[in-house]
Amino acid sequence: MDPLHLRSAGTSLVMSFDSGEAEVIHWGADLGSTLPDLAILGEPIPHSAIDANVPAGLLPQASSSWRGRPALRGHRIADGVSGLDFSARLRTVTASAEGNSAVIVQTDSDAGLTVSSALTLHDGGLLELRHTLTNDGATPYQLDELGTVLPVAPDAVELLDLTGRWCRERHPQRRPIQQGTWVRTGRHGRTGHDSSLLFAAGTAGFGNRHGKVWATHLAWSGNHEQFADSIGDGRTMIGGSELLGPAEVILAPGASYTTPALFAAYSDRGLDGISEAFYSWFRSRPHHVLPATGTATTPGKPRPVVLNTWEAVYFDHNLATLIELADSAADLGVERFVLDDGWFRGRRDDHAGLGDWYVDESLWPDGLTPLIDAVTSLGMEFGLWVEPEMVNLDSDIVRAHPEWIVGPSVQSYKEGGRLPIEWRNQHVIDLVNPDAWQYIFERVDSLLRENNISYLKWDQNRDQLEHGHAGRSSVHEQTLAAYRLFDELKKSHPGVEIESCSSGGARVDLGILERTDRIWASDCNDALERQTIQRWTGLVVPPELVGGHVGPTTSHTTARTHDLSFRAITALFGHFGMEWDVRGVQGAEREELKRFIALYKEHRGLIHSGRMVRADMSDDSLMLHGVVASGVGPAGSAPGTTAALFALVSTGTAFAEQTGRITIPGLDADRDYRVEAVFPTPGDADYAHTFTQVQPPAWLADGAVAGGRFLAEVGLPMPILNPEHALVLRFTAL
Repeated sequence: MDPLHLRSAGTSLVMSFDSGEAEVIHWGADLGSTLPDLAILGEPIPHSAIDANVPAGLLPQASSSWRGRPALRGHRIADGVSGLDFSARLRTVTASAEGNSAVIVQTDSDAGLTVSSALTLHDGGLLELRHTLTNDGATPYQLDELGTVLPVAPDAVELLDLTGRWCRERHPQRRPIQQGTWVRTGRHGRTGHDSSLLFAAGTAGFGNRHGKVWATHLAWSGNHEQFADSIGDGRTMIGGSELLGPAEVILAPGASYTTPALFAAYSDRGLDGISEAFYSWFRSRPHHVLPATGTATTPGKPRPVVLNTWEAVYFDHNLATLIELADSAADLGVERFVLDDGWFRGRRDDHAGLGDWYVDESLWPDGLTPLIDAVTSLGMEFGLWVEPEMVNLDSDIVRAHPEWIVGPSVQSYKEGGRLPIEWRNQHVIDLVNPDAWQYIFERVDSLLRENNISYLKWDQNRDQLEHGHAGRSSVHEQTLAAYRLFDELKKSHPGVEIESCSSGGARVDLGILERTDRIWASDCNDALERQTIQRWTGLVVPPELVGGHVGPTTSHTTARTHDLSFRAITALFGHFGMEWDVRGVQGAEREELKRFIALYKEHRGLIHSGRMVRADMSDDSLMLHGVVASGVGPAGSAPGTTAALFALVSTGTAFAEQTGRITIPGLDADRDYRVEAVFPTPGDADYAHTFTQVQPPAWLADGAVAGGRFLAEVGLPMPILNPEHALVLRFTAL
């Protein structure tokens, strides 16, 4: 059988079938249109080893003498007794390709198993891979694991993944790739605050703009594992799988299981190249939220400025107060007003009411209509907070249906079964139960039908531990049921946007982002913390999908105090909003906030469509990141175009007394640019606090003109920023 060769955007995937199974020969740099005879890749056979070349299969198998982590684990069940099975021997039956997509079918007739693998190398270079296992046998087959893996080149010697906790999500950690397996396990029943958004293997010292990188992401919102597996012969595989509980998936004869998609990207330009591949895929989706810079046929919709009421009023829902808040928000230029937790029956704090998704008549005798009418009359959209996957014990729905609470035993809570320990005073409603699922669907559907709601902030505030249905683990089915809930509501209300919030950033993955229009990166609005959280979230997720809000002067979650300019600049490079009682923002500070909102509106089309650029800085106390307009170059672009917007950010006290020259990567080398500081500027309330210098650099007052090559190689001397302050720079193409 001829090799399979998929090519796109500087990436090649080559698969050979010479061993009898599908083997990934190369995933990495583009190899051109012509391949040599792959027989030249036959490896030498060492002493005291298998007497044949061992393939690095698309499905690594012990039956091929693969000594690493196998892709498929499971066994047959006959007469209710688990049988002892050796490894399946899956071999290629067919391989078909159309364009940059392929389907490969491998079968073991003795084991009664077939695996069909679907691969697509998307236009931007992002590879999508998933397997479907079918039980062809006459008895049930218990699946323990079906993983999706890919090989990385021998010069990948470092591994980068992400970890975190509540209010400190997605922080990087690095380690050398050594022999053995590095596994990141998520047992939260949701993606998890500590989940790694990306597994990246790369050449020594790879960074934002340099080095080769191979990276994977598992698009799944339930329990999972991500891993790097390096075996004794020097080969390394990276990938992931759904983490299944005991007997969670048992395939009846003829039944199938499909893995979550593994998304994979290769870059020879560091991590920014990985981001380009993911952003290209996101922005090519037909249902992706288009930026303001659309076309005549797809005009797009600007990502609206948001005001969320949580840190403004918390549970204090008073119509007059909320209308005052809406008036103040509209005066600032807010375009979407979101009413957070506290509007439904019995909800005065977080101890009661979850599950009772009816407007509280004692708070809202005329329903939400008076507030919605006030908000929409001011030209703003109205959004509403919900948490449909959770219940409080103190709720009417639990009193009526205690059996709908997820529990660890065959007996339900109604029958005296034990409950999991509470988390934020709440439990999980069993969406695997069709009656419970239907109740939740009907309540949210009714809210949307009965009210002029354009947006749902969909929260999910606890891990799903000891998660079972009818005495068996059920995270798998619960995750699919939650997906189905999103899908059916979207189908019934196609104009409603949904934000995925999960205690902030605990459910950020491409599985949930296939069904939602935004994620809340973290419950922490502290701008210093957000600089790191948003930077690493943006490694995979483009800024138009990442909510970033200006919080109060003193942070609700850290008690740290920051100037408005630092908070606003941090929120700028995302989907901008506020979570703040803006009625109290007056005088010069209010004018500064208005000016910044106008700046966001002016540049959101660029921010939400351009290339993300992150500089490699020698000083750890400084960050430089920005967005460069796609296609702004010598040909075909108009003079006066805003070509790029960058932020220079000081996160701590610098080692040197001067910032020195900072180089600006990512611009067109052969184009001239006008560079100017646009926020803060003299006259802004925070201007004097931002800098610590007797005299600014020569160019700062009137701007500078320089070529892209000069800016990338020589750079410009930058002002000396105080710690935890930032400066926005605009680059205009001449």
